[in-house]
Order: sequence, then C-alpha cells, then structure tokens
Amino acid sequence: MRGFSYLNRAANALCSPRVDRKVRLGRRGTASDSKLQPGFGLLFDIDGVLVRGKTPIPAAKKAFQKLVNPQGQFLVPVVFVTNAGNCLRQTKADQLSHILGVPISQDQVMMSHSPLRMFRKYQDKCVLVSGQGPVLDIAKNLGFSKVVTIDMLRESFPLLDMVDHNRRPKILPSSDVNLPKIDAVILFGEPIRWETNLQLIVDVLLTNGNLGGTHNTQSYPHIPVLACNMDLMWMAEAQSPRFGHGTFLVCLENIYKKITGKDLKYEALMGKPSELTYHYAEYLIRSQAAEREWRNPIGNLYAIGDNLMTDIYGANLYNRYLEEKSSRKSSKALAKVVAGTGSKASAVSQEEESDNAWESELAPPSATSCRSVLVCTGVYDPHTQVPSDPSECITETVFHGHRDFRFDPALVEPGHLVQDVDAAVQLIFEQENFVPL
Repeated sequence: MRGFSYLNRAANALCSPRVDRKVRLGRRGTASDSKLQPGFGLLFDIDGVLVRGKTPIPAAKKAFQKLVNPQGQFLVPVVFVTNAGNCLRQTKADQLSHILGVPISQDQVMMSHSPLRMFRKYQDKCVLVSGQGPVLDIAKNLGFSKVVTIDMLRESFPLLDMVDHNRRPKILPSSDVNLPKIDAVILFGEPIRWETNLQLIVDVLLTNGNLGGTHNTQSYPHIPVLACNMDLMWMAEAQSPRFGHGTFLVCLENIYKKITGKDLKYEALMGKPSELTYHYAEYLIRSQAAEREWRNPIGNLYAIGDNLMTDIYGANLYNRYLEEKSSRKSSKALAKVVAGTGSKASAVSQEEESDNAWESELAPPSATSCRSVLVCTGVYDPHTQVPSDPSECITETVFHGHRDFRFDPALVEPGHLVQDVDAAVQLIFEQENFVPL
C-alpha cells in the first residue's frame, strides 16, 4: 500500500529532470584521488532505460559520459542486467557499445539466461530449448552439450504441429526418429510461433520427454523446467508495453493445468526479479572490481530500471535477502558465543544454516544493500493515476509479476524515482559523495 502512495506523490514532483534531491555524505572520495576506489556498483536495465526497441534514449549517452574516464575505462563497476535472452552476450555488448559510445565487454553483460551456467547437472543431459535467435549457439555457449530445438522436434515429429493447416505434412513421415529422450526443458524467451512451442513443450512434459509415446496426465512431477525472463510486458517503440516471455509462461502454465489439473513446476526461474539473477550480477560486479584492482569492498549496489514488477521488485527482494543474510550471520555468531558460555539456547535453525544451492557456486556477496532507482522512460508511467484507495488496485488481477512470486507492496516501492538514467547516475554519485572530474 505504502509503495503506491509514494509513487503518487513522487509522480506529481516530476516536473523537473531531477526528482530526488536527497544527499547522504559518503566516504568514497573523488576522481582526483591518485587511485579511485569506488565502494558501489551499478546494475542497469536496458529496455526502457537505455533504449526503446532499437532507438536510444537521449539521456543514456549523457549518463555514460559521466561513468568513464578519458581512456574509456569505467570509473565504477557496471553490469547491464537485461531480461532479454535472444542473443549472445558479445552481440549485446557490441550493440551497447554502439548505442552508448563507450566500450562494453561481454563480461559486463548479463542476459536472463546467464545464470544457467551454474546449473551444471544439466549440461551433460539432453535439453529442449525454446526461444528465438541463435538458441542452439546460446545453449552451447552456456555449457549444454546435448541440445534439441523446437524446430528439430517439429522436423522429427511433423504430425504434432497441427494448428497451421499450411504447415501440415502432405506425405506421412517416416517413423524412424533418432532424437534422444528429453531430460529437461529450458525456456530462453518468447518464441515466434507460440502455438507450435506450446504444443510441443506440453507434449514433452506429458510424455516424460519421450515424444514417441502417448500423453500420461497422471505422470507427475514432470521433467525439470528452467525458465528465463518472467517479464509479462516490455517497452519497445510502441506507445504501450508489448507481450513478454512472462505472457508466454502464463499460457504454458494454464494449458498444462487445464489438461492435467496440476501446477506446472519450475526447477528454476531466472531473470529479474529472481534473487538468483541479482546474486549472479553481484558476482560480476565483484569480478570487475577485482580485475581493476579496486580493493574497497563493493558495499552498495544500485539497480536502475523502468519496471516496478521486475526491476524494482527484484532489487528490493535482493536487498531483503542481503539484510536477512546479515541477520543470519549475526544469529550464528550469537549462537557460537552462547555455545561457548555453555548456556542452553535455541540453536540456529537448519533452514538458516543451509544456504541456497546456487549460493555454493559463487562466493558470498560482499554487498550489504541493493537500492532500487525507478526511471520514467519505459514501462512505468508517472502520469498514470493511482487510485486513492489501494484496495481498488492491489489485487491478484493487477499483479504483473510471475505466479510463483508473492505480491508485496513494499517490494514495488522504489528507493528513488527520477526522470531518466542520467538523473539516476547523478543521484547515485551524490548519494556516494562520488565526484568524477
């Protein structure tokens, strides 16, 4: 509730390019120091923040001129965190370099599918991939060695794709099929032919990965499904947001449940707003800082985005995770102290002791906070009237987040609301007392 009233007040203040004037004196120093030591990192969304479709947002280039020195080196660690998943990281880095006028490396780019590198147990298994763009190359670049695409499935089982009458086979195909059993399904992003992808993915789930068999609606749980990018909508050149991969997932989930009466289960959901994505992004920030030999720990992350339900929700969710992790550390330390005194105190719970499986793949985060910054150049529209009665809008029907994420009004309250990405960078510099020359 509190988040919507905040947005209503802040939107009314958007008459000037700079909205947020709060300044907290920091400890970082200035660019005139002999060796600049930033203690913060920046996570940039792309669509709606830096570009709309293929059109650059004017403030983007201005913002990035503040972030590099005359040699083109970044003054602070920067990672581009996008929910797009239809290309390789190097391709996206090249596009960003052209748009922003500064050199971007692929190590600064995080696609929605980048965390799949951590799911090593599937890399030697046969996986079905769905999406668009060079999905085969993307999967192999992520470490998967046995990959089957939707097109390969359709070619092997042409009788399964029957919605488009013009694509139905004229001659009955041979029954000889050499494709192996599918062990897992990986959803990179929204495909082009939704009816084909939906049909064949459901077929794979209902046959336990063996399309030569018949449907078994009682076989449950189904083979693992890993999905990237949960955006219900995204902002391109059109006046209103367009369907994203989250819309495709809504279709898949509802078709599966309608047929089987059971919920589609995900082995993993990645891309914003998942904690997994931000944890991986923080790892990339730390790697960048280490490569530049910046010795100060990166304590604060700033996530700049245009979408309340992905960028802001995700940043705030990760901030909550960091706070809880710090609290768990304090609890463990207290438990050790109590144990050392011989007192009988309740032990730290097993749940608190066990970290998430994906955490074991990466070093523990050094960040202590992840602050969200909302811009008004994309999905979020500051001129949209927010109802005075929160109960009118805060219902399941208007929550644009994924089915498996609980709606919490506090998580869609941005830490700061600014006009554009240039204003966001200027605000962050003020927050950190960071003054590049």
